[in-house]
Formats: sequence, C-alpha cells, structure tokens
Amino acid sequence: MTGQPAGAAPGDVVELPTDAVPDAVALWHEAGLTRPWNDPEGDCRRALEGKESTVLCLPTSRASDEASGGRLRGTVMVGHDGHRGWIYYLAVRDDLRGQGLGERLVRAAEDWLRARGIPKLMLMVRRENQAVHAFYDRLDYTEQDVVTLGRFL
Repeated sequence: MTGQPAGAAPGDVVELPTDAVPDAVALWHEAGLTRPWNDPEGDCRRALEGKESTVLCLPTSRASDEASGGRLRGTVMVGHDGHRGWIYYLAVRDDLRGQGLGERLVRAAEDWLRARGIPKLMLMVRRENQAVHAFYDRLDYTEQDVVTLGRFL
C-alpha cells in the first residue's frame, strides 16, 4: 500500500488493507496502546475478517508523509454486538496530532456503526489517561455508570 488505496480520495477514511496490518500494529505500539498480554496483530486480523467489525484508517496522502512517518496517519478499530458499538486502537501519529485526525476517525467509526443500525457507541479509557478523557469530552462522550469486568480465557 503506497498512499491511498485504489478508488479512495486523498484524505478519505478507508478500511485498513490487509497488507497494512504491520503498519497499524507499529502505530499502536508507538501510541502506547499495546500491552504485553495482548496480540495486536491478531486483534487487527480478527477485526478485518469479522462480519461485525473492521479497522478504519487514514492512509498517508503523499510519498513525503510516507517517508517521514509510515504508511498510516491514524487508525480506529470498530465493531458491535448488535446493540452496542465499541471502538479500540484509536491512534494518530505523534507528529500529526492536533489536526483533527482523531476526531475524523471517531466520526468515521460512528458512521460505520450508524450504517449498521447500531444505536450506541462505547469505549474504554484507562483511568489515568487524562489527555484521552479530555479528547472524548470534547467529542461529547460522557462517563457511563458501569464497571467493566474481565477475565482471560
């Protein structure tokens, strides 16, 4: 993948091409989104192969962008359970933050869910990540009165 996928206009949010999975994983590592106990490449491939999920991206629009920072400007993973949509792995390259790319990716994920009739979007943010809390506050996301429980299988 060099720049935009065939048929995409410059600046479009598109589905992540499978050959760009390593680039997405590298971006997630750089953004601090990965944890040693997770398999981000497996997460990405499962989302792309699933019927109820995908990974959206903002590819680089110019060869100079690609040379300076990789093939992707940002990503977001989105999926749903039939009622609630979820987003994960929202990441924008460090050198491109503050340009509205994160909001474009979130809005694209919202549109993807709306197109499938999903009425609510949920996401998880680590409690200590105040900068990300502020980002989602600006997008009118509110803290929900729920506790997330988990267990490794």
